[in-house]
Amino acid sequence: MVQIKQSIYLEFLSKFGVASAHPGGMDLTKEILLAENINRTSSILDVGCGTGQTTAYLADYYGANVTGMDINPIMVEKARNRIMLEKLSAEIIQGSIEQAPFENEEFDFIFSESVLAFVNATNALNEIYRLLKNGGRFIANELTLNQPFPDKEMEEIKQFYGFDSFYTEEDWVLLLEKNGFKNIQIYKPQYSLLQNNAVPEFHYSENIDPQLFMVMMEHFNIMYKYEGIMDYRIFTCTKE
Repeated sequence: MVQIKQSIYLEFLSKFGVASAHPGGMDLTKEILLAENINRTSSILDVGCGTGQTTAYLADYYGANVTGMDINPIMVEKARNRIMLEKLSAEIIQGSIEQAPFENEEFDFIFSESVLAFVNATNALNEIYRLLKNGGRFIANELTLNQPFPDKEMEEIKQFYGFDSFYTEEDWVLLLEKNGFKNIQIYKPQYSLLQNNAVPEFHYSENIDPQLFMVMMEHFNIMYKYEGIMDYRIFTCTKE
């Protein structure tokens, strides 16, 4: 299986079981989904599903055929527990979007929230395109640079978060186009990362390293330090 880079931030997210860690939280997720033609016949892949909050919402609210996938075994366990406790019909699997264990053209929709920065984006988008049916939709809430970082600051960001890369809006569009996506639409939320940080859920593991309790503070320190440079966008596009 493809491995993602190790980082204390990712360890924090998994051990604390942070849900809705992505910009905008579930309120923005619900807003994005309402703009799509999702129904009970839709087949949906929730990439990097974490604790399964979005996967559960898709299964519950839309009654869709949903699969949640995450590379982290702790997150997979917590997502499966959520689905079981909420008595929902959704599958949770462990896997990487760089090498997904699915056949070609399985999904009507693929959804990702703050996932692609942690993987090789070119490989991931190639897989997403392969997995979508013709006419299928890719919807992404992804971290985006408003301007290029100097190398020193970029390395600080990558080391803390475990990013493989961190792209500008223009870079994201070029990558989507290069991988064959059409009808690319971009939405820039009016709030910054700091202004739009919803209070997340926590699903704690039993044993947590004490140093992880300081990670959230460091996360906010970095966002304050680079406010106006670190940002996010909503990208929607179609496989034609």
